[in-house]
Amino acid sequence: MRYRDEWCGNIREEDVGRTVKLAGWVQRRRDHGGLIFVDLRDRSGIIQVVFEAETRPLVHRLAEDLRGEYVLSLSGEVVARAPERVNPNLPTGQIEVVATTLEILATAKTPPFMVEDDLDVDETLRLKYRYIDLRRSHMFGNLRLRHEVVRAVREYLGNQGFIDVETPILTKSTPEGARDFLVPSRMQPGEFYALPQSPQLFKQLLMVAGFERYYQIARAFRDEDLRADRQPEHTQIDIEMSFIEESDIHEAVEGMFAAAFERTLGVTLGRPFPRLTYHEAMARYGSDKPDLRFAMEIADVTDMASRFDFRVFADAITSGGVVRGLCAKGGARFSRKDIDDLSSDATIFGARGVLPVWVEEQGLRSPLQKFGTPELMNSLVERLGGEAGDLLLMVADRKPVVEASLGALRLSLAQRLGVERSGWAFAWIVDFPMFEYDEHERRLKAQHHPFTMPRIDEVSDLLERPLEVGTYAYDLVLNGVELGSGSLRISNPQIQEAVFEALGLDSEQIKAKFGFLVEAMAYGIPPHGGIGLGLDRAVMLMAGESSIRDVIAFPKTQSGSCPMTEAPSRVSPEQLRELRIRTL
Repeated sequence: MRYRDEWCGNIREEDVGRTVKLAGWVQRRRDHGGLIFVDLRDRSGIIQVVFEAETRPLVHRLAEDLRGEYVLSLSGEVVARAPERVNPNLPTGQIEVVATTLEILATAKTPPFMVEDDLDVDETLRLKYRYIDLRRSHMFGNLRLRHEVVRAVREYLGNQGFIDVETPILTKSTPEGARDFLVPSRMQPGEFYALPQSPQLFKQLLMVAGFERYYQIARAFRDEDLRADRQPEHTQIDIEMSFIEESDIHEAVEGMFAAAFERTLGVTLGRPFPRLTYHEAMARYGSDKPDLRFAMEIADVTDMASRFDFRVFADAITSGGVVRGLCAKGGARFSRKDIDDLSSDATIFGARGVLPVWVEEQGLRSPLQKFGTPELMNSLVERLGGEAGDLLLMVADRKPVVEASLGALRLSLAQRLGVERSGWAFAWIVDFPMFEYDEHERRLKAQHHPFTMPRIDEVSDLLERPLEVGTYAYDLVLNGVELGSGSLRISNPQIQEAVFEALGLDSEQIKAKFGFLVEAMAYGIPPHGGIGLGLDRAVMLMAGESSIRDVIAFPKTQSGSCPMTEAPSRVSPEQLRELRIRTL
């Protein structure tokens, strides 16, 4: 049986006089006595169908039973709408279909919410009935956009000589920055697989194997606390290349995004993308994922601050800290209470507060004025780019605290001031530090991962000055969101061994966690590098959404649960006995 020969949303005025067969869901039904109007919806759009009692009484009588979300198949003639029935808000608003046959394929209960785009419904309810939420054209559009982005990525990378290779989902637990999801093995009692946080080790092994250009639309799993742009399972565009330099990765990724934006949004991206070093990004924007759609740069005023007779400045500078500030254009209208609210954004990152300077037509107003000369105050305002009507905010503390605090203030001020943030601002952040010191665990950690190529002159640098060592690592940022991280990889076994030693791993730990990769390096490993890019985040930004849950078909909540399937859930005692597992 043929249910349809045309899509609802594709019919236009030039189809008047045609007989069409349609299938879809009832969006809404209106009974006008001798006429029943039904808005029929499929994934392509909506068209109005008319059931006439006078010409087709049996079909009209059947249509009296229709309700919202019933599933139909029908035939009818396309006719021009009467002028008073034209709907300029619909692509099909100039025409309608006069039904000649009708078959009800499925009835439906009243849904928990209307299948409409502009609805205000609790997200948990939307996720519980996700199959209904996905009927909305807005949600379908997001998933269709995701599909087109993936098509563009595959086409571009395929044309560039990359080979799509799937890597294992059940693999070995290795330290990669987050907790692993573990899967018990029934056949090896007491042993566990881990779900991969990324295909990192496998894609490096593919380079050892001589594939040279690999990609994968890969599933990755991380057991971590969730936010709007995090999910326990997510999808990344994974890329690795051999015999390349850092610029080769950048060029390939820029071309890929240019192809995807052109195909899906009709947007031509400017290339090459800007490049900022990690330290430059932190100094100018207070973030390693800066939103470059607006200026409001941070400036260092430590030298001027040292000339003020102000204890807060003196204490920070004496202890090796810095004083930095930024200028909020038009912010002079903010009250003292507004400043207190802004201070709370900074104190989250350890700052003791912010110091304001109001630049007004009649002069300056600030608690700082009594600690410095008018000439010094004016020089400070000039350094920060202040003009009448602006607000200057400064923070004095350890450099990491100042950077993070002002970075948060910059974003908060942009929102409060309604700063224009449109367009697409890509940027590469490069030259990340190799290590960072974990105050809680009192040990070094790799800032990216332990296979990142360090920028060193001698192998001994890794052990003698580890916190000064940079890397050939890079992040790609779009509109203040990190899309992914990558690096050139270590291909020298001596350097790899020194990195492990700096991280405090002994030979037994290295063999247990990374033995198969270390073994492979002894069989001829080429210079190589790559990147993992968050597909969900990229599509989220392209769709204009604020949460990746709106571009994933069946996402989890922030607690990692699925209201629809009620996962995670308990399993039977029999299953646990098979796995030799006992719960507490």
